[in-house]
Amino acid sequence: MRTILSLLFLLLCPIALQGQTIIPTPERMEAQTGAFCPSGKEIACHAPDTAATYIRLCGQYLFPGIALTHCAVPGKAGIRFVRDSACAPEAYRLRIGRKGIEVRAADHSGFVYAIQTLRQCRYTDGKGRTAFHCVEIEDRPRVGWRGFMLDSGRQYQSVGTIKKYIDMASLLKMNKFHWHLTEGLGWRVEIKRYPQLTAKGAYVGTGEEQQGYYSQEEIGEIVRYAAERGITVFPEIDMPGHAEAALHAYPGLGCFGQPARIPQSGFTEQIFCAGKDSTLQFLKNVLDEVCAIFPAAYVHLGGDEAPKGNWERCPDCRRRMADLHLKDSHGLQLWLAAEMANHLKAKGKKAIFWGDVIYDDGYPLPDNAIIQWWNYRGRKELALDNALRHGYPVICSSNYYMYLNFPLTPWRGYGKERTFDARDIYDGNPSYEATRRPDPLIQGMECALWTDDGVTEQMIDQRLFPRILILAEQMWHRGDIADFDALYQNILRQKPWFEAQGYSFGPGLREEVPEGYKWE
Repeated sequence: MRTILSLLFLLLCPIALQGQTIIPTPERMEAQTGAFCPSGKEIACHAPDTAATYIRLCGQYLFPGIALTHCAVPGKAGIRFVRDSACAPEAYRLRIGRKGIEVRAADHSGFVYAIQTLRQCRYTDGKGRTAFHCVEIEDRPRVGWRGFMLDSGRQYQSVGTIKKYIDMASLLKMNKFHWHLTEGLGWRVEIKRYPQLTAKGAYVGTGEEQQGYYSQEEIGEIVRYAAERGITVFPEIDMPGHAEAALHAYPGLGCFGQPARIPQSGFTEQIFCAGKDSTLQFLKNVLDEVCAIFPAAYVHLGGDEAPKGNWERCPDCRRRMADLHLKDSHGLQLWLAAEMANHLKAKGKKAIFWGDVIYDDGYPLPDNAIIQWWNYRGRKELALDNALRHGYPVICSSNYYMYLNFPLTPWRGYGKERTFDARDIYDGNPSYEATRRPDPLIQGMECALWTDDGVTEQMIDQRLFPRILILAEQMWHRGDIADFDALYQNILRQKPWFEAQGYSFGPGLREEVPEGYKWE
């Protein structure tokens, strides 16, 4: 019965709001009669903090061309932001009446998410005025971790493009931006102690949009931009694998001191040497600078796809294994991971690792470790189960169906087995199912856009949209989700609005893919 009522709610609510749809769907939404249509060149605004950045976002997104002026008396303000400790973290209560808008929230993120909802409520009336249908909304997130990952290692994106997808994440009420910054094809973060990382390592790729890096000043600008929109940016500094660009810049960091061969796809056995104290010190020095420019509580240390043939032949690594009484090279990787995690712990940070590090037991990780489960296609729930067994928090990012670089139909390096459509996400997303378990160690969900095989900037939107809207619904909406057909019709109804915000849609279902469709 609850599912039927939820479906009727979703079908009838857009009619009640004269065609307006909100994605992700609020927990409770009750339409009222009438509309708020501000007139004049100014609107009085009351807020607990007159310098809050959400006030600027309110003016920018909701009232372009109309000035928001401070009003000390709430009852006289057309826009009222009220700090309400009864609201849960990130939650908001929104009331649009004929005389104005009231937003209640306990924190900055709640106010931001209310504004994002108001953006989708906004319309232009018959007289060309900004207007909002009267409605009451109560809303809060289903899971705490709602992330989007962008791979800037294989492909470099401009600062403007990074901001575009931070805007997208905030619009969809995601709260984490996982920034993959180091790869075999490029080292993208400026480390002033080691200038060759960017002087050489940022330019090893030979394809389109594979050269470039982000200065520390640019990173600071992006971090602040995201924070204003309720997004925490945290970096990924991959180790020990995916390190060819760094080893090209500083060959001595590898096992045999030889310049690295740069893979145009995939990865190689050229990884950071775990036996050299100088390499460990380099990695810690890099993390020191990274922690200084990223205030987030998290640093992702990678750990995936690290073949250890070189370690097994390297005298330094073999000596380290013997000295530590480690049974194999996997144990050595766990020891290296623990060394770096403990270094971050001393700085008050948590260390995130891809699930590869716990496929087998070995050297224990410290209590600030978080596991990101990804390889469902190859290992099913092995990393998830092992993480929970050891008591590690888990972020659910299963490649089926959270990796949005997987197209709907085969393309370049993506065969049929690495494709999925919107219905696949809805019907069988392992990450969504995992987060429905009543286990406090499961933190939430994170979707990813990897840029393998040359996914350039103009190719990103058609991979994300409309599928990311279903993932946003799974991350945010509490309670039952409408059946697929109803949800997908709501998405199509809202498509013109998202396109007006600058996001282009690709096909969402396999049957929508025209013959000869080009994913590039």
